[in-house]
Amino acid sequence: MANDLNQTPSANRIHIGFFGLRNAGKSSLVNAVTGQSLSIVSPVKGTTTDPVQKAMELLPLGPVVILDTPGLDDEGDLGQERVKRAYQALNRTDLAVLVVDAALGLSFQDQRLLERIQAKKIPYLIAFNKSDLSAAPERADAVAVSAKTGAGVEELKERIAALAKGAENSRVLLEDLVSPEELVVLVTPIDASAPKGRMILPQVQSIRSILDRHAACLVTQPEELTHMLGLLNTPPRMVITDSQVFSTVKDLVPEEIPLTSFSILFARYKGILETATRGAGKLGHLHDGDRVLISEGCTHHRQCQDIGTVKLPGWIRAFTGKELEFQFTSGTEFPEDLSPFSLVIHCGGCMLTEREVRYRMQCAQDQGIPFTNYGTAIAHMNGILKRSLSLFPDLAALL
Repeated sequence: MANDLNQTPSANRIHIGFFGLRNAGKSSLVNAVTGQSLSIVSPVKGTTTDPVQKAMELLPLGPVVILDTPGLDDEGDLGQERVKRAYQALNRTDLAVLVVDAALGLSFQDQRLLERIQAKKIPYLIAFNKSDLSAAPERADAVAVSAKTGAGVEELKERIAALAKGAENSRVLLEDLVSPEELVVLVTPIDASAPKGRMILPQVQSIRSILDRHAACLVTQPEELTHMLGLLNTPPRMVITDSQVFSTVKDLVPEEIPLTSFSILFARYKGILETATRGAGKLGHLHDGDRVLISEGCTHHRQCQDIGTVKLPGWIRAFTGKELEFQFTSGTEFPEDLSPFSLVIHCGGCMLTEREVRYRMQCAQDQGIPFTNYGTAIAHMNGILKRSLSLFPDLAALL
């Protein structure tokens, strides 16, 4: 999905989550809304045992990700774990649909989830399902539907589309930093950790962002950077590099040319750059025995020189001179209790929605744990964070 250049990346799609009790008809309604057999439907309670996720086109909205979640009233130890996963799905939900049996009305579990949705400021709708059997309560935030007959489903889709327009990420990646006909140089090392035959998502999205501004880009590797800069008649607007080669690139790019990284740009795009800038300073205040959480938003095969589990810990130990403990998470894993850690370092978050990245940042802030990301931390350790933030004077002034 994210690797197919013909598709909108999952992280850039509106995530629509369907929640509710077992047998409220969540899966049936998901299938009715999507026009697909996305979820297994059964009269047996608890058929959906894990969140089901599917990227698709949903008219009249466009590219979305649909999440079908386990029932909020699941029972037993395993059931409680399923309920926990349903609540966790809220962290990557941009718009929530609470599916309620019209005959039963809002249960305690429904109300509890609704309060959580409102606290997280997630746009939502209540879908009173099975309205062909019972009259649905009238509420401004609700739609009467029947997954069985299709009644109200089109109205629900229209209401979802209207709400989703306000849930989209309004931030831009490079469009406000580049003018038409300007040139941007992208430094993208091709090494053992680079995916074979393709480029990683931050590089692809940066290229698209530059082209959207009718500007141009020159893509090169660190070894050819000096030669390529020498071919230019005028300096480029900026150089954007993979954070892993900051230590090399910083000495190759003249000071008068703005230099930043894909990871720093994505931190701004996801709304965490200011916090990441402040959190990077914690690296100089770590002590022997401190624990550092390094978290990645995607899952991939670990290479021998993996940046998250190998390179970054090595750089941090060398920079601090301290004996530190590191813990690693990837994908949707992220601990709710961050109190054991002295610092959280997150990846650029290109595979996560803005809402999920900001949720993770907020978890750290609420518990008083400094939070930064790969590119910001690496720039700090190379002594060039202020230079790397020169495109954002307000943030550079924090240093």
